[in-house]
Formats: sequence, structure tokens, C-alpha cells
Amino acid sequence: NDYRKLSMQCKDFVVGVLDLCRDTEEVEAILNGDVNIHLCPEHHRPSLSRIKLAIKYEVKKFVAHPNCQQQLLTMWYENLSGLRQQSIAVKFLAVFGVSIGLPFLAIAYWIAPCSKLGRTLRSPFMKFVAHAVSFTIFLGLLVVNASDRFEGVKNLPNETITDHPKQIFRVKTTQFSWTELLIMKWVLGMIWSECKEIWEEGPREYVVHLWNLLDFGMLSIFVASFTARFMAFLKATEAQQYVDQYVQDDDLNNATLPPEVAYFTYARNKWLPSDPQIISEGLYAIAVVLSFSRIAYILPANESFGPLQISLGRTVKDIFKFMVIFIMVFLAFMIGMFNLYSYYLGAKYNPAFTTVEESFKTLFWSIFGLSEVISVVLKYDHKFIENIGYVLYGVYNVTMVVVLLNMLIAMINNSYQEIEEDADVEWKFARAKLWLSYFDEGRTLPAPFNLVPSPKSFYYLILRIKMCLIKLCKSKAKNCENDLEMGMLNSKQRKVRFHSSTRNAENFSGKNAYNKPTRYQKIMKRLIKRYVLKAQVDRENDEVNEGELKEIKQDISSLRYELLEEKSQATGELARLIQQLSDKFGKNLNKD
Repeated sequence: NDYRKLSMQCKDFVVGVLDLCRDTEEVEAILNGDVNIHLCPEHHRPSLSRIKLAIKYEVKKFVAHPNCQQQLLTMWYENLSGLRQQSIAVKFLAVFGVSIGLPFLAIAYWIAPCSKLGRTLRSPFMKFVAHAVSFTIFLGLLVVNASDRFEGVKNLPNETITDHPKQIFRVKTTQFSWTELLIMKWVLGMIWSECKEIWEEGPREYVVHLWNLLDFGMLSIFVASFTARFMAFLKATEAQQYVDQYVQDDDLNNATLPPEVAYFTYARNKWLPSDPQIISEGLYAIAVVLSFSRIAYILPANESFGPLQISLGRTVKDIFKFMVIFIMVFLAFMIGMFNLYSYYLGAKYNPAFTTVEESFKTLFWSIFGLSEVISVVLKYDHKFIENIGYVLYGVYNVTMVVVLLNMLIAMINNSYQEIEEDADVEWKFARAKLWLSYFDEGRTLPAPFNLVPSPKSFYYLILRIKMCLIKLCKSKAKNCENDLEMGMLNSKQRKVRFHSSTRNAENFSGKNAYNKPTRYQKIMKRLIKRYVLKAQVDRENDEVNEGELKEIKQDISSLRYELLEEKSQATGELARLIQQLSDKFGKNLNKD
């Protein structure tokens, strides 16, 4: 708790300093660090090093601050300042235009990457739109690839259909369609983009982001699926070559084929469970699900869907925390019920709990109410085993359904309430993370257009090769000079050189000590002074000194004594007046 308090103090400090900025120069100094060092002169775009650091350590209020968001918004619409003030309809038309003309825009960028159009395409907003449109087309290809089976397949699992009598059935089923070839191109483009990201960020930084792990898993499963499909196609092609060379009959049904060749003429119901095509279809289905779940990555760009996506991500984290307790309880009952009923295989009304697999299935689906009580009943009159089974099965359902599932619901509800209470900050923080991924230079063209290298890529490659050669030549020349000096210099000359070098170092350090402060240091000094003055004013307004408190107590006590004294005086005077009145009334009565 002490460390959390210190962390909150640091976060409040940076937010307070950012809140005191009065112009753009001060905001840029806060967000970019030393503006004289971190400014990238090549692309004229700020480094935003402090924002990246704030996102890394989740200083959400700093990132969601209006000054920070204003700077990010300005960079997001770079070279598109007019589009920023337009309505949603105009922005939608711009997105639609990019969707229609994406191939032509890619060709124009290949030809002239440094033109006005090229600079527009390098803006973060246009990069985001281009990548989103490309991924939408990729999802459309996945849907189109399955469209021919929407109303059912043409041939049943026990049927074989070929184009001619001598054709191997598996040659027809393992061929890649045009949509699958396009999907493969998109996958290759996304793999190349991920490789470039790993090269730029490093493997350690790449693994930290969960979306990168999702992309890596999705692309790996796609590659495994297409590889298995290609292996099945190669085997089927080899079988077809054998038939074309050695089989003389016009109909394969009348020909005698070797088992390894005849296998590829069988219908689906006779395929082995480990058949590469079956494995390919299963992996492809998983990859399709992961591909559509990738849509959640771009949801933080929208104010309505952003908080929902954040809540979904927090829910997944809660489920992973819950899984620790869930797996412990689940394994305990699964092994216990298996040990109880494993000896009664064939002696039960259903195979529940007789094997580890059946025990897993029964307990898992019982969470959703899809298992029956008859699962613990035996055909024999072994009431002791049945009663223990009833008790364990009942305790399991109470523990899992009543206790643990409700605890999970409470955890999810708590996380959702935390996000809803600070939804604006959470959404702006998530949106800033999304925006920063498009601020870096490079990766302008989306998949699969990034597979074709542009002239700019060749130019940068030549520059890098040139720089490497220059560094190599300089290092070799320096090594030769060092060897020559070491052979010619004696101890006296080394001593003189040592003294001169130390003198030069002292002079250099003395000069640096008296250097004028940089512009960044001046700005930060001004902001810190402003922050300290504000803190002092707030403290004077909020706190009461001890001396003032004593004076107030003394004033109250003196006022109390004065009031008591005045009260006693007024009481005495009132008593005298009453006595005088009573005397006058007594005299008047005596006269009468």
C-alpha cells in the first residue's frame, strides 16, 4: 500500500505539471522529453517518448489529459487537417474512397512515395484506414471461401465425385481455389508485416503486447493449415502420377491399386483421423475464429465501442484468474469420480466417469446443465458406491455452479463497474495505444501490397549497406592506426599523452559545467516553479496554522467569559427592578 501511494503521488505529479502548461512548446517538452535530442529530423515527427513511457507504466490520467490528447489528435490527422473538422458522413466517404481505390493508391505510392499523395498515405489516419480496409477485405475472402457450402456440400461423406474416370478423388478435393490463393497472399503479407515489427521493436517488446501474440497464433495456424493441405495435395498428385503411368484401365473402380494409392480414391468416411486434409480443415476453422476476433483491435478508435472492448479485455483477464481455482476444483472431482466408477465400465446406464475423457466431458457440461443425474447410477446393487457418487456429484454442482460461477460473475461485474466509473479515461488511454502503433515511420502499405518492395525500400537498403561499409572501413583503419601507435610509442610518450589527455578532459568537463541550460531545461524549470507555487497556495488555503487555531480558542473562551459576566450583571439589575416594582405595588396597596 505504501508503494501504491508513492506511485499515485508520482502519477498525480506528472498530471499536475501537464495541467500547468500554457502553450504548445511546454506541452511538447513534457510529451517528448528533451526536444533538442529526441526530435527526429528525418520525418519531422515528434518522438513522444514520455507518452510511450506513460503507456508502458499505465499512467492513464496523463495520457487521457486534454493537452496530451490534443497533441495526439494533431499528429493523427497529419497532412489531413481539413478532414479533422468534417462530419462523420464526410469521413465515411473518405474511408469508402480509400476502400475502392486502395490498389491504385498502392501503385501510386510505389511509384512516388515522396510525393504529396505519398505523404498523405503516410499520415497515421490514412495508414489506419488502409490497414483496416485491407483486413476487412481479408475477412470478406474468408466468408466468400465458405459461400459455396452455405446450402450444403454437393457430395456426401460417403460419395466420390471426379471430373473423369481416371482422376484420383483426392486430387479434386485438395486443389486450392482462387479465394484460398488470395487468402494465402494476405497471410504472407501479414507475416512480412509482423517480421518487420519484430525487427524494429525486438522480440522482448513484441511479446509484451497480447495483440501481437494473437496475430502470431493466427498466422501460425494459417501456415500450418495450408502446409497440411499442400502435403495432402502432393500425396494425391503422386498417386495420380502412378495411375497415369501404370494403370491401363479407363475406370479406377475396376483397377487393382496399391494400398497407398487406393487410399486417395476413398470417400471422406474412410479417411484416417490423422489425415493431413482433416487436420488442415480443423486448423483453418480455428484460424478463421481468431481472424474475426482480431476486429476487436480497432474498436478503441470509436467512442461507443471502445469501453465495451476494454470491458471485454478485463473480463478475459478475470476469467484467467478464476481458472486457477476452477482447475483445482475440477481436477479434484474429475479424478475422484473416475477412481470411483472406473471399475464399472459397461455396468452403467451411460459411460460417464468410466474413463478420464468421459469424466472430463460429464463434469464440464454439467456446469451448463447438460449432464444427467443418471450418470452416477449403476446397474448393480452397489448402493454405497452410488451414494458416494450422488454426494460427490451434488457437492461438485453446488461448488461450481452456485459458488464459483457466481464469484466469477461478481468479479466481472466489479471490473465492469470500475471501467464505467472512469470510462472516458480508459477509452482515451486505449485509443492512444492504438494511435501510437500507427505513428511510427514505415509499414505504410497494408497486406498484400507490402510484399512488393517500393523504390524507397531499395533506397533505404542501399543507404544501410553504404553505412555498414563506411563503419567497417573506419573500424579497420582505426585498428591499423592503433597497432602502429602501439608499436612506435614508448613509455615516455605514453606518459606525456596521458597528462595531455587528462588536461583536455578537465578542460572539457569545465566547459560543460558552465554551459548554458538548454531550452528543455528552461521549460521544465519554469513548470516546476509554477507547480511548487501552486502547491504552496493550495496548502495555505487548505491548512490552518497552529497559532491561528490557539487564537481562535482564546477568542472563543474570552467571549464565553464576557457573556457569562454580562449575564450575571443583567440578572442582578433585573432582580433590583423586580424588587423596586414590588415595593411600589406594596405602597399603593397600603394607601388604598
